[in-house]
Amino acid sequence: MFGTTDEIKIQINGSEISLSEGSTLEDAIKLSKAPYRKGTAVGILIEKGDLKAQSSLEYTVRTSKGDFRIELDETPSPSMERWLSDHGKYSDLPVRWVSKDAIAFGPFVSDTGSFRGNMEFKAFELMFAAGGGDPDNTHLIFTRDQHVAEYGAPEEGTFAKVISGKHVLLDLARNDRILGIEPFVEWEQVGEHICTTDLSIRIEDGAKIFSYVGIEMDPEAPEGAEHLYAVTRDGTFKVDFVSSSFISDHRFQGELVTYENFEPRPAGSVFVRTVGYGAGKLFISTDDRTSTIMHSVVGHVARGLQLAKMATQGQRITVEKSPRSIMLPGMSHLEAESEMDARGVDVVREGYVEDDGFIVSQSPETTMDILAQGKVTLKGVDPEHLVKIELYDELVPKTLDFFRHATGMQYKPVGALPVLMTYENTYIFKAEKEAEKYKEILPENTPVSKVSAGEIGVTNQAARRAGMVGVKMEDSDLFGPTGEKFNSTNIIGKILEIEKLKNLRDGDIMYIVESWEEE
Repeated sequence: MFGTTDEIKIQINGSEISLSEGSTLEDAIKLSKAPYRKGTAVGILIEKGDLKAQSSLEYTVRTSKGDFRIELDETPSPSMERWLSDHGKYSDLPVRWVSKDAIAFGPFVSDTGSFRGNMEFKAFELMFAAGGGDPDNTHLIFTRDQHVAEYGAPEEGTFAKVISGKHVLLDLARNDRILGIEPFVEWEQVGEHICTTDLSIRIEDGAKIFSYVGIEMDPEAPEGAEHLYAVTRDGTFKVDFVSSSFISDHRFQGELVTYENFEPRPAGSVFVRTVGYGAGKLFISTDDRTSTIMHSVVGHVARGLQLAKMATQGQRITVEKSPRSIMLPGMSHLEAESEMDARGVDVVREGYVEDDGFIVSQSPETTMDILAQGKVTLKGVDPEHLVKIELYDELVPKTLDFFRHATGMQYKPVGALPVLMTYENTYIFKAEKEAEKYKEILPENTPVSKVSAGEIGVTNQAARRAGMVGVKMEDSDLFGPTGEKFNSTNIIGKILEIEKLKNLRDGDIMYIVESWEEE
């Protein structure tokens, strides 16, 4: 008889798979086809079974719309005892009815009693209720607003309250259901964990692996969602800071974001600071936090919060966003219409409307508004009016931070530079967004003896006209591309198609695109 290879069973992002003994983290990711970006950190958890078996006062309710968490009351009651002994039986319960005040799951058989008459309820509480006083017609009822009603609840009324994920409870509808209920134990107490970029680590039997964080955008924050899309457009969240209750990505610090969504920030909330020092920072809450007028909630973690809790400062973690961003500038009309057709969105062409028209703007601008309206208007230009550029990220990081903000390329793949003036062999541009008012332009990569034709220069803060952008059609050993002395000029990149500038006149807009690709 041939020998057999021993197998181990693991979970990766909540799905169970089997692997050969001795398999590595890389094997698990490849076999499961888990979302993962090269170089990002992955969380591994080895649970302690004895802790999982302990009773808990907190429980995770998994539903078809996501998870929310409840906490039992401190005062014991028959309802609480029934919950402690039977909560595992309340899986695969459909929504029986839903109103603005409450939602009921069931029915199922129980031994609960019932109280006849109205009772007063607060929002986000949980009770058993025997419909018509019949325990064979028992339901789990979650309140969604403060109200008075008669549900056939036992005399003690409610026995638990919702403490996080309230937005999930409010989103549930008639065709949803409870998938399962399990005790909640803080992940730090469950067992040993590591967060690593080393994919050669061997995996133990029973390990739980988290390769990504899945974020659902909040429709109440369409502009904030665009900020999140832009910060994480490389598919990663950069962990610049870790605290006891959040991790934060500072790549867009200084960018002003509209405040849109005031709500509590339970663990898993994704929010952005909109005012003051640190405006533009993106956060993932790893513990419950109250709402504030400085932080706008833009999304919620639907998968992989454990990875956010394990991540350490300096690491990057993979993020997946739902819905996917709609960013059509940079495509042709034909490409954009094909993509929008697959997502059920109608397209209207404006400007240069031929199939090869290069899209430079979309209206509405935000993904959430486009999906809500089911329609988008696209402005195209003749591809001959688009100029490709190469930027020197390693040489001028500070100046390019200004440049991308000023031209709109921080959020979009296509930038706009209005022509201020042309003279002799020089083109001077002034970006519409005055980013120099809040972005530094210190001297960086200033030329020494010569500026080559096609190089892009930005006037730095050593001169009065800081923020001006210029290009020369010929080499110069006297002045920079904006007509300033060399020590007042930062060289940030070069035009790759310099011949296209010859058609530009004062007041025209030069559209620019950088050749970067998301991994």
